[in-house]
Amino acid sequence: MMLTPVDHGTLLPLLPEFAAALADDALAHKVFIRVTRQIPDGDLMTLSTDPAHHAQGVELCRQFGFGILDVDPKTYWTWDGDNVAIRMEPSVLIHEVAHYQCAAPHRRKVIDFGLGCGPESGRREEADAVQSLFCPERDVEEALCSLLGILWEAELGQPAVLAFLEQNWMEGGIALHNIAHFKKIVRWLRQMELIDDDGAPTRRLRREGDDTFFARWFAE
Repeated sequence: MMLTPVDHGTLLPLLPEFAAALADDALAHKVFIRVTRQIPDGDLMTLSTDPAHHAQGVELCRQFGFGILDVDPKTYWTWDGDNVAIRMEPSVLIHEVAHYQCAAPHRRKVIDFGLGCGPESGRREEADAVQSLFCPERDVEEALCSLLGILWEAELGQPAVLAFLEQNWMEGGIALHNIAHFKKIVRWLRQMELIDDDGAPTRRLRREGDDTFFARWFAE
């Protein structure tokens, strides 16, 4: 959910400032340019509902081996361990692919990836019963998934900046903590081989289990 409303008058001056703040990190700069390359003329506060974008999201899910359920996740779960409920905005559907890539191997077959009930899922008690990752580790994984999903949108030619804003990546502007967070997420996505040297998403999957992965994250 977007914390602060953003319009073109707010966003456009911030783009070169944010890019300049990333000038010392070539990969983070490439990622930012990739994400913000396409700025829609209209509303910046609403995610795309374009049927063509949705069809691309469904196809991407198929390419990763997802079963496809033509249901609203509010009556089910977003991810049941094998299948994705597809009656969601394209951005949210693509985000599930990123969750699949970022999840520890043992959680890929768990309802909502063992993160607890997702915001779109309706069967909360069952999803929460199999939750195995909690904050702050859950927040780390959500951030990784967020940026990876946004990069998939950019790769598909969709207006990735809408999700970038909706998921509050620019909420802190060019504050040091915000820039440092962005750089760290980019760096780790590359270390995980989930993006390449140009910032494009790959089809690799995370290999490490939770204990090893998060021990390394918090030790850095």
